[in-house]
Amino acid sequence: MSATGSAPTAASDTPKTIASSQKTFVATKASAEAGRVWYVVDAAGKPLGRLASEIAHVLRGKHKPTFTPHEDTGDFVVVVNAGQVKLTGNKLEKKFYYRHSGIPGGFRAESYGHLLARKPEFPLEKAVKGMLPKNVLGRQMITKLKVYATPDHPHAAQKPQPLGAK
Repeated sequence: MSATGSAPTAASDTPKTIASSQKTFVATKASAEAGRVWYVVDAAGKPLGRLASEIAHVLRGKHKPTFTPHEDTGDFVVVVNAGQVKLTGNKLEKKFYYRHSGIPGGFRAESYGHLLARKPEFPLEKAVKGMLPKNVLGRQMITKLKVYATPDHPHAAQKPQPLGAK
């Protein structure tokens, strides 16, 4: 309304509307399931953290234009040669993984080198899991990660594509 209380007379008094044909896309469970792709990554000689962040990016679905934060729009990732992942510096002896059983005296520390010899898949799985959301959605995303210590994997039927560097 104008200052006199009557109907708007000037063009500046009329509300402005902007016509837009763009709508925000929101992925649904059905649309996310339909667009899943399988990727294979060779971890031999790649730094642990950089590889883990790239894998978490794909598992979360942030590489797709249909990314929706509250839906699992990510793809499957198969990692081979996880036992040959590298760490920079002297972390092989100085980096430790800790766990506690919950009883007094149940604290355990294990060096990365010992853990890599015992369970070669675990350090990469743990690094990727730490980069995903800490909720039900993150637990659902980590199930799409398949890690193998050797170059062989049982997912040839899914025809995984090599994951290119971004």
